[in-house]
Amino acid sequence: MSTGLILGIESSCDETAAAVVQRGSRTLSSVVASQIATHARYGGVVPELASREHLRAIVPVVRAALAQANVALADLDAIAVTAGPGLAGALLVGITYAKALAFAQGLPLIAVNHIEGHIHAVLLHERESSSFPTPPDQAAEADESALALVVSGGHTHLFHAQPRETGWSYKLVGRTLDDAAGEAYDKVAKLLGFGYPGGPWIDALARFGDPDAVHFAFALMKTKLHMVGKIPRTKGARTSPIADLDPHFLFSFSGIKTAVLRYVELNNLRPAALLRAKSIPASSRPPRSKDEALALCSQQVLDLIASFQHAVVGDLMKKSFAAAESLGARRILVTGGVAANSELRARFAAESARRRLQVAFPTLALSTDNAAMIAAAAWPRLLSGTFADTSLSADPTMALGR
Repeated sequence: MSTGLILGIESSCDETAAAVVQRGSRTLSSVVASQIATHARYGGVVPELASREHLRAIVPVVRAALAQANVALADLDAIAVTAGPGLAGALLVGITYAKALAFAQGLPLIAVNHIEGHIHAVLLHERESSSFPTPPDQAAEADESALALVVSGGHTHLFHAQPRETGWSYKLVGRTLDDAAGEAYDKVAKLLGFGYPGGPWIDALARFGDPDAVHFAFALMKTKLHMVGKIPRTKGARTSPIADLDPHFLFSFSGIKTAVLRYVELNNLRPAALLRAKSIPASSRPPRSKDEALALCSQQVLDLIASFQHAVVGDLMKKSFAAAESLGARRILVTGGVAANSELRARFAAESARRRLQVAFPTLALSTDNAAMIAAAAWPRLLSGTFADTSLSADPTMALGR
């Protein structure tokens, strides 16, 4: 008899993760080995170092996930792995190990899109929070179409997600043209002298500033008329086309990042100048705690941080709710690393209540990269028999909802 147990493996960026999830609705284990300490000194992820760390961690992490779930490889029904998008070398570590395990155990291998995994992180949390268990041979009955905002360090996408008998289908509605929102957070934090990742620093300090102190504006994205009807010139444009997307649902965060840089330059707010008291020596290392950061930041810097976050969250809200209204969606799923941001959660929840829409987030642990979301996304594929073969390889630019 089928146990519905799926081992998920995730290694798309800088976290090695493994989890055992039953029928896409019950997490038995979730283990994540973070590489933040390795990459923090560089202010961002170094791909080669990420691959090496995955090689060191993949075996013990998978063993820990199986032990935590109290299951053996023989108890599993399938093995799921992130196939893309992500860093090529990092993805290959997880894929190669998953293929070896699947071959050795005679188990089906399921390839999962990392972005789809983030969407299923919300669905997994909803199912685990529900008092009605998921039927063993079908997806949760409560599943219904929704607008999904995937917002993280590498992605800012809007999808129309719809459940089907053989799984979920996704239609790309909007996306960023340049930086992802989380990437803008990291770069602004680095500019101001904070550590990596930058999102938690910005979120922690923004509440001490005035969100209306500095005005940041986002321009409406316009269709480039001279490119209409022509073949896209870049690989990114081919894998995530924008020609057919409504400009009102397109994001761009490179401009606000540059605006923060110009504000810092004009006001002489270099990291060494963030000190409120001259008696505190400037240091090349970033602050280690919120209290230390507050001691270093002037009120002007705190106002800048609050204004930056307020503007980014406002842009995400404006375009997400506009897309939901356009699609007639009564439900919004907000997921990805930036979905852990406290202001984003509060403002999305308040606006959803005002509009009488449902909004759902993953838990904080499921917001960042993890393997439970990969195993959950693989459940519909196990039911439909959609498996990968031995030729499976990494697809760093894998698209969802073309």
